[in-house]
Formats: sequence, structure tokens, C-alpha cells
Amino acid sequence: MTKKYILHSDVTDIMHVISMVVKDEFGVMQRAMGEFTRNKINVETIVVGKCELPGRARIVLSVISKEAAETAMARLERLEDVCEVRLVPKEGQSAYALMSTSDGNVGLIGGSSQVEEIIERTKPKRYVRALNAL
Repeated sequence: MTKKYILHSDVTDIMHVISMVVKDEFGVMQRAMGEFTRNKINVETIVVGKCELPGRARIVLSVISKEAAETAMARLERLEDVCEVRLVPKEGQSAYALMSTSDGNVGLIGGSSQVEEIIERTKPKRYVRALNAL
């Protein structure tokens, strides 16, 4: 059985990116993601890491529905471990992708439309794409 890979053009146009600054402590990620689970909101992409603020980490994630993003943000703002939550405008977003080619893996970084265009043109058999912001 052959699997078909479908390229979703303009997916980044409907993504809503949430940036959070949280305490860099054990269990914070689980508590934050619990809000998405309780509200049945699917997280499309997620990037987590230490940030420029001592003792803090940044979580950047994307969801498809603006309503879901607003619901999640309202719930996340109530968590004690969350210091800041904001919806990132499209201009503040960047995208990256890792594609598998016949010559090996290729990493792409750029604006969301640029990365999407390269994926559309090259039509790789396997890839992962994510949105990011600060």
C-alpha cells in the first residue's frame, strides 16, 4: 500500500501563533498543555527552550483556529507558572522546515510564505514544517 503525502498550501495563513514566557521549572509544560487538552485544542507546532530572561523559558506554539487560540490564551493567563502570553502577528512569525531529499536532509528557515513556496515547488516526499516567533 502506497501512502500519499498531501501538501497543504497556505496552511500558515490560517495558523495562529501563541508565544508564552513561563517559569523554567519541572512540570510547567505539562500544566500548560493540560489547558489545551481540557479544551480539546490541537497544537499544530510547538517549540520550547530557555530564553533571554533568567529562570524563564519560552513556549511558542500554533493552533489553526483563532477562537481556539483566544480560548487557550485566556486559560493560560490564569496559570501561576505563566508570566506572559501573547498572540504573535503574522509579521512577527518565521517558519522552518526539515525536508528529506535524495542527497540527505535540508533545513529551511525564512518567512512562512517563503518556506511554504519552497515546499510546494520541491514537493518532498517527507518533511516537517513549523512556525516560530519570539
